[in-house]
Amino acid sequence: MRLDKYLKVSRLIKRRSVANEACDAGRVSINGKPSKAGTEVKVGDTIEIAFGNKAVKVEVLAVEETVRKEQVKDLFKYV
Repeated sequence: MRLDKYLKVSRLIKRRSVANEACDAGRVSINGKPSKAGTEVKVGDTIEIAFGNKAVKVEVLAVEETVRKEQVKDLFKYV
């Protein structure tokens, strides 16, 4: 699944367009490498998102096309 779509489905970023902009600005990295919006996300990857002066780091546990709000916690865990 594309990185921007994963960020939206997992609700780490609210909108896909915002996720796209964050990727283009270089604020999102997978496994320590800056990543574009089209980068493929796989189970086991570590995603880091820089929000201003704080960063969120998560490990991908599952990749799903659609998810209910209650099931979001099964997609990733904070590292």
